[in-house]
Amino acid sequence: MTARSSFIDQCGGVFEHSPWVAERAYDSGAVYDPLRCGAVHAALCAIFRQASRDERRDVLLAHPDLAGKLAIAGKLTDDSKAEQAGAGLDRLSADEHAEFTRLNEDYKTRFGFPFIIAVKGLGKDDILAAFKQRISNTQDEEFQTACEQVEKIARLRLEAILPE
Repeated sequence: MTARSSFIDQCGGVFEHSPWVAERAYDSGAVYDPLRCGAVHAALCAIFRQASRDERRDVLLAHPDLAGKLAIAGKLTDDSKAEQAGAGLDRLSADEHAEFTRLNEDYKTRFGFPFIIAVKGLGKDDILAAFKQRISNTQDEEFQTACEQVEKIARLRLEAILPE
């Protein structure tokens, strides 16, 4: 296995279903041994930020709805499943699930991509409050906020696999 393929295997999933971020970071020469969380995160985020708006939007679209159909069907990535479970989203009452479903649909209708938030350390009430606050953002504000959350999620995922 080459160093490139090893890096892609290890870090290619930190941006949801978007290994191209890790591939471009590696190919740019911004990734070097020893792999350290902060340096890798900086390299990946630089690539993400340089990507076209459509490419970044595709990354947003790769994220699942919170407590959505994929979660119910058991089809989340292992990372997403653990993150949502850690926030208690796998233990919602029927009424709470209905509220999440409604908010997910309202949000996607307004912005064209799923609501994204780094859920680590948050509970369902925190997430619902953020949902309700962010739905009033402008399209540009929310696109930027969602991209920032994607980068935060990537950081948290990298922290789990790389030393600081």
